[in-house]
Amino acid sequence: MPAALPIVDMSPLLRPGPDAEQDALARAIATACRERGFFYVVGHGVDPDLLAALDLACRQFFALPAAAKQAIAMARGGRAWRGYFALGDELTAGVPDLKEGLYFGSELGPEHPRVRAGVPLHGANLFPAELPALRPAVLAYIDALTRVAHALLRGVARSLGLADDYFAVHYTADPTVLFRVFHYPAVADAAGWGVGEHTDYGLLTLLAQDEVGGLEVKTPDGWIDAPPISGAMICNLGDMLDRLTGGEYRSTPHRVRSSGGRSRLSFPFFFDPDFTAELRPLPDRPPRPDDAVDRWDRSSVHAFTGSYGDYLLAKVARVFPALVTAT
Repeated sequence: MPAALPIVDMSPLLRPGPDAEQDALARAIATACRERGFFYVVGHGVDPDLLAALDLACRQFFALPAAAKQAIAMARGGRAWRGYFALGDELTAGVPDLKEGLYFGSELGPEHPRVRAGVPLHGANLFPAELPALRPAVLAYIDALTRVAHALLRGVARSLGLADDYFAVHYTADPTVLFRVFHYPAVADAAGWGVGEHTDYGLLTLLAQDEVGGLEVKTPDGWIDAPPISGAMICNLGDMLDRLTGGEYRSTPHRVRSSGGRSRLSFPFFFDPDFTAELRPLPDRPPRPDDAVDRWDRSSVHAFTGSYGDYLLAKVARVFPALVTAT
């Protein structure tokens, strides 16, 4: 049977400590990144009451009538691409997902230079008037996870033999922060896919999930389950970390199996490079050849040229083609 995902205690990254402790953690991160590209994170310091409040507010939102949810539909968010999407509106590899969801990101007002310039995926979030508790829960959670992601990237940098602040200096001083809440309704066909096979686009994803589970990770030995562990988040690597490391750290395909008679909530937080950053292989690492033939989507992250924003927009256009056409 394939080995389970490793568990990494990141607490040394959140407090001053001896180099030996930091180096041991870096070795654990390196092993997890090379062998799986997925691992559980404990010691992240996120208040469980914050996640509980977010979970409750989101369950209340998805229980609203369809008209109330559509009042904050993504089409109303303009180029910021924030808000609600209905069951089947999001595609993976051209196939509708069996989920509905909410898209959030860094809260940016109309005075922000990128908002004024109409840069896609930058702007204000949409929140329902019926649930005033949702806004503070979402924004507090985004702030908390941003701190966790910055800290975890310090450990990733050390694991690659780089200065701890390498990513902060070069790529994440102004990160692209995207946060999703996905609701997988109970469906009769338990053999279907809530989300089909895919990889994430950026640097790191931090995932909280409820007790239902359903996440599966592709390994050289086959697909394995990644069930929820109390108090832990799942971290997985995105395409841009794969690109930067020349494939040393891989973005690992994953999927979500429909849970049959039980609905499910998940909370993926995406911590990505600056929208305008161009990502090249890290120092002393040769570029990896085009690996499209080995990729789930037959599209190489190593052959791509351009900024992270270019990469992200091309991917999002496949996920929400109707929304792209409308904006």
